[in-house]
Amino acid sequence: MRQIILDTETTGLDPAQGHRIVELACVEMVNRTLTGNHLHLYLNPDRDSDPEALAVHGLTTDFLSGHPRFEDVVQQFVDFVRDGELIIHNAAFDCRFLNAELQRVGLPRVEELCATVTDSLLFARELHPGKRNSLDALCERYGISNAHRTLHGALLDSELLADVWLAMTRGQDALLMDFEEDAETVSTGGSLGQGRVDTSVLRVVAASEAEAAQHEAYLEVLDKAVKGQCIWRAYEPVAAEERAAE
Repeated sequence: MRQIILDTETTGLDPAQGHRIVELACVEMVNRTLTGNHLHLYLNPDRDSDPEALAVHGLTTDFLSGHPRFEDVVQQFVDFVRDGELIIHNAAFDCRFLNAELQRVGLPRVEELCATVTDSLLFARELHPGKRNSLDALCERYGISNAHRTLHGALLDSELLADVWLAMTRGQDALLMDFEEDAETVSTGGSLGQGRVDTSVLRVVAASEAEAAQHEAYLEVLDKAVKGQCIWRAYEPVAAEERAAE
């Protein structure tokens, strides 16, 4: 499964008023793992940014004038997103601008270029109704550091959103499925059943206090993400009883 986490910065709020994209970033994730492959473009919009937009992204007209226009690099964008799932925070906004840019050069809408578009803001609102679900708020909720985010930047925001998306969609189902598949493999004489492991010679390394504290902090974030249904928490009383019996 190939997913593309995307973000843009623009000269203003409405492409119908002539506003343009000034920065575009895409971060690739395959099977829930960031690949390190990304696309990051600054774009010359041939116009000034509104003062409010400039205060958000800090990309001046002078800086952007030395960069290519959208039509000069559009093929890079098309090749990068083609047939992937786009994950965008407030997707309606970014897609409106992307489609305006694509229309100018005679290309199909972004929804036709990629497999699907997923709005992480709508997902977050369903997951956390009645709460703030901006990118900053979600970073705080899931313990993701955004201290280095003084201005909005498309690449940094895409990387933060990738971490947020992984945290929001992290659950126990995949783990349980892995256990079930492993059990079936053993019962049917698969590769796991062929091994001969003498567990008595395995070295046991106890976690340090710092490692235990990090583990506890991770479980706190995980428990919040799955609304108190973290499977590891359910086994903690059992583990405590077993340790007491030793």
